This record gives sequence, C-alpha cells and structure tokens, in this order.
Amino acid sequence: MALLSRPLLLLSRSEQVKKLVSTMPVSAGIVRSYVPGESTQSVVEASAQQVEAGLRVSLDFLGEDTLDAEQADATVAAYLEVLDQLAARGLTRMAEVSVKLSAIGQALPDQGHKIALENARTICRAARNAGTTVTLDMEDHTTTDATLATLRELRKDFPETGAVLQAYLHRTEADCRALAYEGSRVRLCKGAYNEPEEVAFQDDLDVDRSYVRCLKVLLRGQGYPMIATHDPRLVEIASTLASRYNREQGSYEFQMLYGIRPEEQKRLVEAGERVRVYIPYGQEWYGYLMRRLAERPQNLTFFLRSLISKK
Repeated sequence: MALLSRPLLLLSRSEQVKKLVSTMPVSAGIVRSYVPGESTQSVVEASAQQVEAGLRVSLDFLGEDTLDAEQADATVAAYLEVLDQLAARGLTRMAEVSVKLSAIGQALPDQGHKIALENARTICRAARNAGTTVTLDMEDHTTTDATLATLRELRKDFPETGAVLQAYLHRTEADCRALAYEGSRVRLCKGAYNEPEEVAFQDDLDVDRSYVRCLKVLLRGQGYPMIATHDPRLVEIASTLASRYNREQGSYEFQMLYGIRPEEQKRLVEAGERVRVYIPYGQEWYGYLMRRLAERPQNLTFFLRSLISKK
C-alpha cells in the first residue's frame, strides 16, 4: 500500500478529481460521512445533531502548512466565526475547537512562531469569551517542540488550552509525565504521520504498547485525559485502567472522528461515558482526506474498513 502514497498525494492537488469526488452520488455520500461540509453553518448544524445525541464535539477548520499570512488570518477569522455561531446556538458547553498551528502561521518564514502564538491567543480569547476552550493539534515530529513551547506560553493566560500527544513517538511517555498535572487537558492519539524509525515506533504492536503506557501515566495523573482511539481493544483497556485508578466518569473522555464507529460512540454515551467527536470542515477537506490516506498505509486500511462497518 505504500506504493499508493505518491499517486494519492498527486490526486490531493487535483481540482478535477475533487470535483468528481464531491459530485458523484456514491463518493459524495462517503465524503459527507466524514466531513459534514465546507461552511460554518454546515458544521454548526452537524455539531447540534451530535450534541442532541449526547456527544460533545471538537471542530477543526481544515488547512495546514500555510505559507501565506493572509490565509493564516482567514483561518483565524473562520474560527472566530464558528465560535460566535456556536455561542449563538448555545452549544459551547459541549463544543470546543481544535487548531493546527501550521494553519495559523507557524510555518511562515522568520516570524512564524510569533505569528502563530498571537493568532492562537486571539482564538483562545474568543473561545473563553464564548464559554469554551481550544486544543492545539499536534502535527509531524519536526513541530513537536515548537507546538509544546506555544502551549506553555498560551497556558500562562489560558490554562484550559488542551494539548495533543502522539503515542507512536518515542518521546511521548515522557511528555505525558510532564503534562499530567492538575487542570491539564491532554488528548492522546496514536499518530497519523509517516515518521522515521529514529523518532517513532514502526510496528503497530509497539505503538499500541506505547499508547497503553501513556494511558497509565495520564490516568494516574491529576490532569484530564482525552482518550482518542477507535481501537476496540484500547477502548476496553482504557475503561479498565480508569476503574483501576479510581477515575470517575467525567474526569476523562473518549474521542473519536466524525463518522467513525458511531455505534460505539453511542454505546459509550449510554454507558455513562463522556465522548467527544472530532469534526473537520472547510474547503480544504479534499486535500486533508487524501493526505491523511497517503501519509500512512494504515490510514487507508482504516478508512476502507470503516466504510464496511460503522460499529
């Protein structure tokens, strides 16, 4: 499947293929199952439906690796707009936003870190005013230190800002220990980027073992773990560990992607668990979807499997 990466990356830049995918009845239906739409209105409506079903949401305005300052500003404006509309609909108690720093200026030359920090502050301030929070998404390993540095700066004024850590990186267990303090919200995911063996586990079993080690650190700690996985075995292990460490329901949460295992999301909610759905939206949905499929062969396998079973 690694042979598919280059063709998928080429397709991610094709407007013709995007148009075909978004207009063919079958493929358009599949896309809407994972990305509810391009507009703020579409994602707010999708959020309202999730909240009505007892689920929380985290909204991601798609775009990354921005090399244009105006585009970074447009992304900030999109977050301010969605926060305003979520507040108007009374949804912010159950909705937050997730932000990639590379989408708001981190990758810009010279002043990228400073620009991204100021833009993130603007979004955090708007989120607090709306009655909700921000989580900083993690990207490939070359940005990990810069993202964590920005997190530390933001938490001086906005301690509620969430972090994301990726279990497939060798460093992550130590990062979990550093962030497992009171009031610290930490989303733990496996990781989706194609990382070199020098920095990341390559075998799926090794990634799973790292995930469990990190879970133990976070669930033993004083913070608020956000357990991002669709893996049934890891969900079961997380539930067992939460019980072992006397974690009350609501002192942690499960997170899953929009359209992935909705029946499991429903089951967890009915069992009294707190569940948050990560919802990507915006005009960059096509490139996002194709790049995620290209970056790791496992992503394509998972995507195809999810089309067969929604459980």
